[in-house]
Amino acid sequence: MLFQLPSIAELIARVIVILIAMDVHEFAHAYVAYRMGDTTARDAGRMTLNPFVNINWFGFLMWVAIGFGILGSAPVNEYRMRDRRWGMLAAVAAGPISNLLLAAVAAIPFWLGMRPDLPAGIQAGRAALIPTIPQILTIMVYFNVLLFLFNLIPLFPLDGWTVLLKLLPPDMSYRLAPYAQFSSYLFFGLIFLSFARIDVLGAIIGPPFNFLLRFFLFRSL
Repeated sequence: MLFQLPSIAELIARVIVILIAMDVHEFAHAYVAYRMGDTTARDAGRMTLNPFVNINWFGFLMWVAIGFGILGSAPVNEYRMRDRRWGMLAAVAAGPISNLLLAAVAAIPFWLGMRPDLPAGIQAGRAALIPTIPQILTIMVYFNVLLFLFNLIPLFPLDGWTVLLKLLPPDMSYRLAPYAQFSSYLFFGLIFLSFARIDVLGAIIGPPFNFLLRFFLFRSL
């Protein structure tokens, strides 16, 4: 996560990237849920690529400023799906997977020879006011990889909690489900520790994050 004060250019790039990443993520949830039989998001007018429909403004501003926040939400109701277990699994997993796909699309110019501009390099250019295309695409890869991995952490309220419940055998899932609130305390405790420079979350997602960045950007981190 990024905790240093960003430049104006990076702030603009973050706004662009996060709006796109959040929009596609929530649309993926809603659309796959619809394909699984749940019309809740469609009926509420929230199965859309309009980034302002599902946005959580407070969480969005937190992401822009410090790299953490609940960006948005899409209404999904597993009880309206044809198959509650696998339908819900597909709908929830669709969000993080869409972020991984966005990262792959943004990485194509780098595979074709464009030089990436990693956040550390952007931070050095404090005087910059307008982000460059390499900056935007690099942050697109960076944040979407982060969103992919972060959302798959199996703690409530992240997508990974529901993914875990649906992957477990039904009897185990039923026994684990009541611990959602406890897992949310654990999640926010880990966030607090990250700000206190005890970065347990970084230790968990850091290795796969660095692996995926190397894969997408073709450079050592």
